[in-house]
Amino acid sequence: MKNKQGQNAASPFILASASPRRVELLNLVGIVPDHILPADIDETRKPGELPRDLASRLAQEKAQAIYQHKNTQTDGAYILAADTVVACGRDILEKAADEEEARKFLSKLSGRRHIVWGGISVITPDGKQIGRCVKTIVKFKKLSKTELDAYLALNEWQGKAGAYGIQGRAAAFVNFLGGSHSNVVGLSLYDTIQMLKGTGFSAP
Repeated sequence: MKNKQGQNAASPFILASASPRRVELLNLVGIVPDHILPADIDETRKPGELPRDLASRLAQEKAQAIYQHKNTQTDGAYILAADTVVACGRDILEKAADEEEARKFLSKLSGRRHIVWGGISVITPDGKQIGRCVKTIVKFKKLSKTELDAYLALNEWQGKAGAYGIQGRAAAFVNFLGGSHSNVVGLSLYDTIQMLKGTGFSAP
C-alpha cells in the first residue's frame, strides 16, 4: 500500500471493487490501493434475506473471491471489499436499470426515510477475515416533478444503488442523515480505518 507520501507498506493493499467512489474515499484518508481487482460474484438476493444480511454477505463473498484467486498480486495482501444496499421499507432499491426505474426508486424515497446498509469485509495477509455492517438513516425532502425530472436528466442515477449519489446533486434532497455520510457514498471511512487498524494495518 502506498500513502500520499509514497511510502510503501510491507503488504500490498487490494480493493475488491470497481467503484471509483470507493477509490476516491480511500484516497481522502491517504490510502492508495496497490491493485483494484473487482470481484465477479452472483449478487442475487436470497429468499427472505434481510438488507443488512445481504450487504454483509456480498462484502464477504467479494473479498473471498479475490482471496481464493491466488496469484502474485493477492499473495500476502490486505483485501478490502464492500457492498452498499439501499432499503426503503421492505424493498431493496438496487441500481436502476433505466430512467423509468430510477424515477420509480426516487419517487419511493421522496419525503420519507430509508436505510443505507454498508457491508465491509477485510481479509488480512494471514487469511483472517473480519466484517462489519454500517447503518445510515437518510431522509429525502418531498421531491417535486420538476426536481425529479431535472435530476434524472443529469444521469447521476446511473450505476448507483437507490438511483442517487449523495455526493452529487442529490445532496440537496437530504434533510436528515443519521450515521456515516461516507457510508452512503460507498464506504464508511471511520469503520474501515478502525477495522484495518485492528488487524495491525498501518493507516496513514
